[in-house]
Amino acid sequence: MSAREAALQTLVAMDHQKAWSNGHLKKVIQEAHLDRRDAALATRLCFGVLQNRMLLDHYLQQYSTMKLTKMESKVRNSLRLGLYQMLFLTKIPVSAAVSESVALTKKLCKNPRAGGMVNGILRNLARHLDDLPTLDRSHPIAYLSLLYSHPQWLVEDWGNRLDGEELEALLRWDNSEPPVTVQVNTCRFQTPEVVEQLQREGMAVTPHPWLADCLTLTATGDLTQSEGWRQGMFYPQDPAARLAVLAAGLTPGCKVLDACAAPGGKSFAAAMVMGDRGEIHACDLHPHKKSLIQAGADRLGLQSITPQVADGKKPRKGWGEAFDVVLADVPCSGLGVLRKKPEIRYKAPEALEGLPQIQGEILANVSTYVRPGGVLLYSTCTLRTQENEAVVQAFLASHPDFRLEVFRLPGPLGLVEAGQCTLWPQRLETDGFFLAKLRKEGAHA
Repeated sequence: MSAREAALQTLVAMDHQKAWSNGHLKKVIQEAHLDRRDAALATRLCFGVLQNRMLLDHYLQQYSTMKLTKMESKVRNSLRLGLYQMLFLTKIPVSAAVSESVALTKKLCKNPRAGGMVNGILRNLARHLDDLPTLDRSHPIAYLSLLYSHPQWLVEDWGNRLDGEELEALLRWDNSEPPVTVQVNTCRFQTPEVVEQLQREGMAVTPHPWLADCLTLTATGDLTQSEGWRQGMFYPQDPAARLAVLAAGLTPGCKVLDACAAPGGKSFAAAMVMGDRGEIHACDLHPHKKSLIQAGADRLGLQSITPQVADGKKPRKGWGEAFDVVLADVPCSGLGVLRKKPEIRYKAPEALEGLPQIQGEILANVSTYVRPGGVLLYSTCTLRTQENEAVVQAFLASHPDFRLEVFRLPGPLGLVEAGQCTLWPQRLETDGFFLAKLRKEGAHA
């Protein structure tokens, strides 16, 4: 199987099976035994099509007599893959982009005329690459929506909070290629020895500019097959997720509840901050994720983490005022991580309307687990006010025993005097996150 076929299979599975791009693509790459170079190309092709789908479809429709929506998924996505290469991957010859898309269509589609249709549309586009119809700039929001393939409602939402230049920078960021970022397992290893090991395995390693023990990697291949992974030297995590843990102000010996823990990254980060001394109860609603968290803790050699199954919305007997710190990284729309999950942008806004209620219910329930003087850290990986500031405001209105508290973060944000902040990707070069530190009234331990 080629890189292009792996990308096409994933795009088709997303159409038919509602598969997630990242998980399905990894599975296809592993089953096809693609080498590091082909795996990287398959990932770039798949993500590139998803990140630019609206723009690709806009041009494809202008050179096709058949509606794209009427086409078989394999045909439609073969066209998208071909045009994406022609417009964005300049190192690939246009002729190769066309011929490979045609060959894929002929191989995978039962309709004998499908290959000819793909050939005709892409060759027509190839002749007009230098004079494609210009996009209408008369309505800036609609223009940016199409240019960067973000639904108009989302561009409008962010446009109410960002000026034009920053808004475009955020949309451009969402369509960029995400790096691989890992945190060093400082409970067992020193950062220099981890860097040396990864470099021996052929990876390029760059220390993060302002977050200690954080590394950006390129030329990784399948990280889970590396010796550094097997030794438990690191775990994948964006700097923003690490900041969510640092904001809580953990110290060795703390008793911590990670209320929505899977796949475990924040629990692992908490263990690093605490030197693996204390108790971390890592909970998730789904039983199979308990074993996922345990496997991660075992690989890293962490003893302080106890995975458990728990529903964040339902009271747990024996946990009342039992924890020094409760981390509530609640389910959210995920609109701050569009670089890594580009398909999320195409969700209907109506599907997101119920999230603030769920988030509020989780926050209210897990707040009962915080001891007097303890901390409740609320976080999301989205950039919507409805899921962030509005949820915190509603919680505080009904829980007068909690208050926002100043905290300090490494890097550009520094002292967060408001007690809550948005991590804007275009400013910090991290995932998009929201953090709020809430202190419960009572004596500090």
